[in-house]
Amino acid sequence: MRSFLIGALVALVGVPALAQAPEGTPTRIRGTVERLEGQTLLVKTQAGQEVPVTLAPNFTLTGVEKRSLSEIKAGDYIASTSVRGPDGKLRALEVHFLPPGAGEGQFAWDLAPDSLMTNATVAGVAAAPQGQVLRVTYKGQEAEITVPPDAPVVAFVPGDTSLVKPGSAVFIFGQKKPDGTMSATRVTVEKNGVKPPM
Repeated sequence: MRSFLIGALVALVGVPALAQAPEGTPTRIRGTVERLEGQTLLVKTQAGQEVPVTLAPNFTLTGVEKRSLSEIKAGDYIASTSVRGPDGKLRALEVHFLPPGAGEGQFAWDLAPDSLMTNATVAGVAAAPQGQVLRVTYKGQEAEITVPPDAPVVAFVPGDTSLVKPGSAVFIFGQKKPDGTMSATRVTVEKNGVKPPM
């Protein structure tokens, strides 16, 4: 199960190598479940569009569980979506735990305008007036990310189709084919009220 879940998480963090994935353009879909019919998941996006997503026969489904900011410690491998403040410093919009080494690096993300995703090892944690400051390292580089107390902190957990209920929040990293249709091998769904914050 562990290797199975790791494979899912590597894809979920949007590794740049996914650009070489099978036919199609890597596309992230955020919204809520409308319904699941066979291998087709109908998603209502945050923009209000209804998008049918064809799921692979052996698609992976994960949920998320809430974690505490105080649980993050040196040596943990995390991913964080952040934006730069007026002072140029990174401020986290969310943090999620990952298996070591999954998609290491820092790259553009689309959760908010000009947001970045940083997948890195925590080298140190320090208290700050705005929350906690995580000093992280990735590919020989270092960054500091301020995590405010209200930023969601989650971990991925195995899930099943019982989580795919109308109205549940969903995050999909799929492939948009030349004809406009969407397909996916992995889906992350809300669990026990905890929504995918990515």
